[in-house]
Formats: sequence, structure tokens, C-alpha cells
Amino acid sequence: MRRLRVTWLFVVLVVSGPAIWLVLGERGGRERIVPLASLDLLKVEQGLGYAQPNRTIQGRPFSIAGETYASGLGTHAPSVVRVALDGRGSRFTAKVGVDDEAKRPGSVVFRIIGDERERYNSGTVRAGEPARPVDVDLRGIRRLLLLVEPGVDGQDGDHADWVDALFRVKGERPRTVDRPTEEAILLTPPSSPQPCINGARIFGVGPGSPLLYTIAATGDRPMTFGVTNLPAGLQLDSQTGQITGSLSKVGTNRMTLVAENELGRAERELRIVVGVSLALTPPMGWNSWNCWGCAVDQEKILETAQAFVDSGLIEHGWSYINIDDCWTVNPSAADGVVRDRQGMLQANDKFPDMLRLTDAIHSLGLKAGIYTSPGPTTCQGFTGSYQHEMQDAARIARWGFDYLKYDWCGYSAIVGDPDREALIKPYALMKSCLDQVERDIVYSLCQYGMGEVWEWGRDVGGHCWRTTGDIVDTWESVSSIGFSQDGYSLFGGPGHWNDPDMLVVGQVGWGSDLHATRLTPNEQYSHMSLWCLLCAPLLIGCDVTKLDAFTHSLLTNDEVLEVNQDPLGDQARRIARAGYQEVWAKAMEDGSKAVGLFNRSEFPERITVQWKDLGIHGPHRVRDLWRQQDLGEFEDHFEDKVPRHGVLLVRMNGIGTGD
Repeated sequence: MRRLRVTWLFVVLVVSGPAIWLVLGERGGRERIVPLASLDLLKVEQGLGYAQPNRTIQGRPFSIAGETYASGLGTHAPSVVRVALDGRGSRFTAKVGVDDEAKRPGSVVFRIIGDERERYNSGTVRAGEPARPVDVDLRGIRRLLLLVEPGVDGQDGDHADWVDALFRVKGERPRTVDRPTEEAILLTPPSSPQPCINGARIFGVGPGSPLLYTIAATGDRPMTFGVTNLPAGLQLDSQTGQITGSLSKVGTNRMTLVAENELGRAERELRIVVGVSLALTPPMGWNSWNCWGCAVDQEKILETAQAFVDSGLIEHGWSYINIDDCWTVNPSAADGVVRDRQGMLQANDKFPDMLRLTDAIHSLGLKAGIYTSPGPTTCQGFTGSYQHEMQDAARIARWGFDYLKYDWCGYSAIVGDPDREALIKPYALMKSCLDQVERDIVYSLCQYGMGEVWEWGRDVGGHCWRTTGDIVDTWESVSSIGFSQDGYSLFGGPGHWNDPDMLVVGQVGWGSDLHATRLTPNEQYSHMSLWCLLCAPLLIGCDVTKLDAFTHSLLTNDEVLEVNQDPLGDQARRIARAGYQEVWAKAMEDGSKAVGLFNRSEFPERITVQWKDLGIHGPHRVRDLWRQQDLGEFEDHFEDKVPRHGVLLVRMNGIGTGD
């Protein structure tokens, strides 16, 4: 007699706190529904703003293509939510789309990765499109990543919503987790005790302008310096390596630098070009903003300059010490006179003697930079240069500054919605004033990429110009800015550089309590490598008086810095992209190629660069620049494993092929 098996199934929904229990009668198992918005959202990493439960990033109710939703997570591309499931999940369901609140229509890609395998890919989702359904089987998955990545139009307007987002799990609730930890491995070998000359191989100066060039050299001290074929009009301090004086004849002066200590002698050619062009290689130095913000003062600047010498940064070509905002008088505060009777700009009480400050910086073999705005006030409300441009240019030159960052901020009060002509006007005006002073001043345009500044920045005399908004110390910020620079290479070169903003390594703080950069070690290697490939101005933003060993090694790898300082000034281009792998390359003056293999994914991946993509052929010797090690000879391609958010930066030299 056949026995009949009867299966009883009953379903009861039990509300318990932020979860809904789904009780299944068969076998007595219980499954509950946990909203994504109920998890700890402080661990969400995203490109802008902060994740909020059941709200967009601007704190509004969700709206996708006109349809509203009550629950979910609002974020901004690029973003990642890391969820620990430990095999307890059964399904994840949601709807995804670009929120209607974005002022500029964005596009994004939603991806779900489970245990290093893609489980869902939305394809490109654009603003105005209906929400797309998501239904992912979670059985057996231990770690889940909810990713939002910028679409083809960059990250503007990428307000991305996960709405009606629910996990079905048994046992403990899912939990968000931090990104994987990494060991801060020092890849840069220690400098040799024997002399080695570093820094720029070419240097520009105006006819008759005061010149200061410090020979950057590592090796045991004491060390003496020499120059063969030193032009008349220049002098060398053999103990400090400082070359000073002036040259009046337009043209190129070739000389040989010499550095000697008891262990040996090093030589290298230097070209000093007298003409209209400055910054023939990207400026390298430090800026106060990302560290001190408005807490900057004269003592901190002096301490920073001394730290450049004491830490050895000066021995690797780092030279500018730049003051950012908050040094002038605030018109709304009773802390001094805004301008004197002649209309000359005044420093506030935190900077009692600007001339003494610049003299001290110059005495160390370094250069000094300053900041102002074309508006009546600066970004932070301090006095700007509006209608006093010539006076301020003269004041800056008289104080002895060598670099000017000219920041748009306050000028918005003069022109609310500027066209390109209005964007150009204040920068052209200040340049005409700088041309009238008897001092070389590197001119940095800071207006956040408005009006495609890379197309006209050179025409108004800019030596560098910001192509982006402000950077912060997150992978979302660094990667979205850095990897968006492809296409700008046509506008960059010696004397005119695209600027994707400052370096966010080391201890940063923007004027509040300093904290270690939120970038992982591999993200910092990617940051530094990409900025060097891009020929970006390299401005350190951290407290250099407290450099740890990792940050010091990151900033003192001369083979990496040479990629940035190469006289050819060729900005890297993206030559290949496959998923979340990118290969960027630039030509070097000696005919070699500098190549970065970048892994933007959440997991280690093998990345390949093909010779055909580089425009080369035949055998090439490949050298790892961070480790300063030859990797071997390769015939038509090179590949290696690259860590999560990491890079392999190499230099390729042809072997008997003429490449």
C-alpha cells in the first residue's frame, strides 16, 4: 500500500523591529525579510554626500521617472555597499534607477557581485528611465557587493536609488562591513648612499627675472655640487646646490650638474630655457588647504618648508610651498585693515611678515606660492582681488612669491551664470597684470573645469588649470577624477598642464583634526601613479612635518617622479579598457613608454597590455618603477596580477628595434 506524503505549508508574517519575519511551516524553518535601508549605512562608500535610509542623497523621497517609492537607499556613483551574508541569504530584490532630483541628467550602471562573481548588471541606466527590477539568488553567497558606477557621461547627476530593496535571509541579519584591510607595503627601495641627481631636467625662466634652481640630489651628506658650462649671470652655492642669478638672452642653456660625496660622483644634464614659458615640467610642491584649511598661519608654513629639507623631499625635486585661502583680512571681521591707503592688499594677523616668510623659504632653496580670487572675496570670505588686480599682482611680486593660485569662488557674485567669455575675462585680466611685474610667477587657474577651461587656459596665459571639482581622500573621489582625464592630453604639455587637483595622501584634515587618508595603500599607489602619468601638478596636501614611512616612500620614488617630470611633457592616454581594467600610457623623451595597468575592480585581476595598443613592436624590456626592478624581456604583450584598486606602473624600452 502506497503511503501518501502530506506537506503542510503555512506562512505567517511577523514584524520584529526593522525586519519582517517570514515564517515557513515546513520543517519549522524561518526566513525573514530585511530592508537594505535598515543596515548600518555608515559603511557605504560613495562619490558624493552620505547614504541615508529611505531618502535620496539630498534627503528627499525617492522619485524615478515620476514614480515615487517609500523605502530604499539613495547613493551617488561611484558607490559600494559591502554586505556579509555568510551563506544565510536566499534572495535580494529591488528596483534601481536614477533619481529625478538630479539637476543634470546622469547615467549609471548597477552591479551586484557575489563572492567575486557578477550576479547582476543593469547595463546603462539613464535619468528619466523607469526603475528596473532586480532579483538575485543569494543561496550560498557569503559576501555581496552592491555597486553603482558612473555611466559614459562621467559622474555628474548620478543620483542612484536602490528602492524597495529587500534581503531574504535565515538566521542572523545581513550586516554591512568595511572594505578589506591592506598592509602598507613600502615598494620604493631606500635611496643609495652614493650621489644621485633627481628632479627636473629642464627649467624655464623669463629674461632678466630672478632665478632659483636647487639641484635635487640624494646620497650621504656632506655633499658638494658643481656645474660645468654655467652661463654668465648665474652663481652656484657648492654647499647647498642652489643656482641663483638671472639670464637676459633668450634661448636654451645646456649645462652639466655634478654632485659628489665620499662615495662617488653623479652627473646629469640640465637645460635652462630663457623665454616666455615657465613650468616646463609640472610644478611639484605642497599646498596648505587639504591639511590646514583656514587654520593656516605663518609658523605652519615655515615648519612645512623646513620639513621639506629635513625629510629630504627637496632632494627629490619637491620645491613649492604654497599658501591657500584665509591669509588676507576677512572684511566682516575686526582683525585688521583690508587694504592700506594706497589700496595694497594686507595680510591678516596670522601672517605678520610676508617678506620675511618668503625670504626664509627661498633661503632653503624652495619657492613660495600664494592664493587669491578674482572676486571681492575668496571661497572662505576673505578679501579677494576684484578691481585691485594690478595692485595685488605687484604686492605678490614684491613679497617674493613664485606661484599664484587664482580661485574663481568670489567672482560668482559678479557673474552669476557666466558664458565662456565671462569665464575668461578675470583670468586674462590677472595675467596681463602678472606680465607687468618683474618676477616669474607660475599662474594656476582654479575654476573647477567650467567652460572647458582646458580649451582656453593656455590662451589666457595659464600654466595649469583645474579640470575638476575638489578632491577628497576617498577612492570614489580619486578614481572618478583621475580616470575622467582621458581626452585632455591634447591641451596639456610643457608650460601648460591639466590639473586634476592635489594629492590626498598622508595626514589630511582641511583645518580640522588631522586623520590618515582614507585611501588604502594600493589606492594611494594608483593615485600617485595616475597623477604622474597625467603630467599633473603634484601638490602634496598633508602635514609633511609628520610623514610616516609609507607616505615618505610614496613621495620619494625618483623613477616614478621622473614619469611626471619628463621633459617631453606627453600626458597619458587611456589605450585599453576591459571591464574594470584600464591601461594608460605616455611617451617619454628617450623613446620609452611609461604604462600604468590599473585595476578598478573589487578583486585582484590579471591585466594585459598589448604592444599593438602601445604602437610598438618587437622585444621590449619592462621595468617595475615602484620596485625599481627589471621584470624581463617581452615580445608582444605583458601581463601581471594587479591587486584591488591597485596599479602596476612600468616603463618599456625597445631592444634593438628603434622603438
